[in-house]
Amino acid sequence: MIELAVFLPLAGGVIAGLFGVRMGDRTSQLSTVIPMLIAAVLSCVILWDVAIQGNDRTVHLFAWINSGTLELGWALRVDTLTAVMMFVVNVVSSMVHVYSVGYMSHDAHKPRFMAYLSLFTFFMLALVTADNFVQMFFGWEGVGLMSYLLIGFWFGRPSANAAAIKAFVVNRVGDFGFMLGIFGVFFAFGTLDFDTVFAAVPGIAGQTFGFLSMELDILTTLCLLLFVGAMGKSAQIGLHTWLPDAMEGPTPVSALIHAATMVTAGVFMVARLSPMFEFAPIALTVVVFIGATTAFFAATIGLTQWDIKRVIAYSTCSQLGYMFFALGVGAYPAAIFHLMTHAFFKALLFLGAGSVIHGMDDEQDMRKMGGLYSKMKVTAILMWIGSLALAGVPFFAGFWSKDIILESAFAAHTGMGLYAFWLGVAAALMTAFYSWRLLFLTFHGRTRADEHTYDHAHESPPVMIAPLLVLALGAIFSGWLAADYFVGHHMDEFWRASILMTHNIIEEAHHVPKWVKFLPIVIGVVGILSAWFMYMVKPGWPAQVASAIRPVYGFVFNKWYFDELYDRVFVRTCFYLGRGLWKSGDGAVIDGVGPDGIAAATRDLAARASRLQSGFVYHYAFAMLIGLVLLASWFLFGFFR
Repeated sequence: MIELAVFLPLAGGVIAGLFGVRMGDRTSQLSTVIPMLIAAVLSCVILWDVAIQGNDRTVHLFAWINSGTLELGWALRVDTLTAVMMFVVNVVSSMVHVYSVGYMSHDAHKPRFMAYLSLFTFFMLALVTADNFVQMFFGWEGVGLMSYLLIGFWFGRPSANAAAIKAFVVNRVGDFGFMLGIFGVFFAFGTLDFDTVFAAVPGIAGQTFGFLSMELDILTTLCLLLFVGAMGKSAQIGLHTWLPDAMEGPTPVSALIHAATMVTAGVFMVARLSPMFEFAPIALTVVVFIGATTAFFAATIGLTQWDIKRVIAYSTCSQLGYMFFALGVGAYPAAIFHLMTHAFFKALLFLGAGSVIHGMDDEQDMRKMGGLYSKMKVTAILMWIGSLALAGVPFFAGFWSKDIILESAFAAHTGMGLYAFWLGVAAALMTAFYSWRLLFLTFHGRTRADEHTYDHAHESPPVMIAPLLVLALGAIFSGWLAADYFVGHHMDEFWRASILMTHNIIEEAHHVPKWVKFLPIVIGVVGILSAWFMYMVKPGWPAQVASAIRPVYGFVFNKWYFDELYDRVFVRTCFYLGRGLWKSGDGAVIDGVGPDGIAAATRDLAARASRLQSGFVYHYAFAMLIGLVLLASWFLFGFFR
């Protein structure tokens, strides 16, 4: 059963990829959708069997690497953490597959798209079922490759190609840190098997190594290097710039990659490696700082964006920040809880946005929308549900998971914990505001669309609406159903050994002051009412506010100028060095002295020699005479000597 849940997406992807053109569009879609639906059902059964019934297992498939002291097998490690991730990945991915049948109905390359989706899902499953670092890295790089192909799927668009390359390059920066961390783990522990490494961690804790005349803590260094990889995949501040540009891909890609799967890989990785991070408190402090800063930073940008998908993309970046600062304060169950609920409501919002774009003839600018509720009521209601969950309104899914994260940060009783708590509260206010800003600008008020587009706006077909309904059920009920197991009374028997918490911060989070519990709710209501007042009651106010604080607005609207900074510091510098080494180094020196120099000298000698071939007989006779004189002179001088 476990093997089928993992390898059915691979089978569907290979079949559609190799034989899709011959089979036709409909058969290719069925060959990927049906295996995904089966895998989703099997993942639900696995979640019940492993997480609820306690039947953890590891399925050994084959020996993989045997080189010197490095011996690794390919095994499927299925504990509660893996079961939750398999459930999230397969359920959301299956809904995205079904949705894509309708959304991509007019695309000329449907088999290729469906194959990419299924292969992406397989690599993500390979990542979450990994039993060692190398197997995890295989899945890690696989999802990176498939995200490149999916973001750049419409390769005829220069913007899509640029976004795909940007995502690939930025992720390579993070992956380099991840690789260094893996090398360091092998150097320190002599193995890359999870269980062996985790068992040896307490013995390594506190030990140092020398580097550039410094003594560095081994575990802190390893965890920070591994976290750099998580920052790249999960778009944390500094390595986040690829995420909004990735919206150039088809909307189903946004829902799959940027809601439930690839961007959560970093969160999963830190949770999986909790036995290491728990003994590296400095690394956890860094995780808290990066996560909290990202949550606040991304929320500010979401306030100003006009592209409907980019608003949701920055919301994803912000919510990932919540997950990371939960990990940093030791609330691993709360982070995975929010990962699960977030997957439902964020995929719902992305696919809902795709439904709007589909009905509006590919329009994504919210300034050209408005009044669409009468045209697409089902989509509007479903996006309201997703936004209620995102804003943490009781008793939708986000309410249960976001609140426990904020309570855990407060319960940490550390300076960095309070930093995360207050930035998280501020981000919650902005989240509620920009979520309802999106709803009001898109569905309510007077329309700003041109007459032709508005008249032809329409609801999406049932094949696109049905997945939204399934995700809406998750956005409503998943938090309520799972809270007691993930962060409640049954938490210990639910998670068992899949996560290590040396200090039960979740228990302390349940006993924080009441104002801490009610503050996020009040803040969310304030954000919603503020958006309603500014975009429905006083629609001229947003422009006036933006004009009054133009420098701040420009700074936030331009995404804190991270792209411009990177372009000036890294991109231009690299191009300058590259062109310099190309023109001056390779062209002038290597080629100039080497092959080009030899060729030029040969051509020069040949040109000089060719001048002797004038075509005049007396020239040749004179040359022969000179040659005869030289030969006679040489003979006479040689004879008398």
